[in-house]
Amino acid sequence: MGFWSSFWDIIWWFLWIFAFTAYLFALFAIIADLFRDHRLNGWAKAIWMVFLIFVPFLTALVYLIARGGGMAERSSAEARRAQDAADAYIQQVAGSSPSEEIAKAKALLDAGTITDGEYDLIKAKALR
Repeated sequence: MGFWSSFWDIIWWFLWIFAFTAYLFALFAIIADLFRDHRLNGWAKAIWMVFLIFVPFLTALVYLIARGGGMAERSSAEARRAQDAADAYIQQVAGSSPSEEIAKAKALLDAGTITDGEYDLIKAKALR
């Protein structure tokens, strides 16, 4: 009997691949959470890492049970920080609103820095 001759062997392999992939996602999430937690000292992080290396499945399960709530809080705080940083960057790059651009152009026109034609051009660009 060959490897691919049985349908249930294929299903069994897919199940194991899924379980292993899910475990890897959990493992990477735990490691990221360990380094994200600023309240946990270096020795505690080292101990968690040693146990994750030598008793991986049991340690991951204990970590998720013992520190799962804090893990969710740290993850959501990190997501909020990332969202705030993205919003600040977008606001910085986006520039000002059309009304602000027209007001700046009007101030330049009143100061005599630009001509009526340049003012109309800036106004048209801002309104697009």
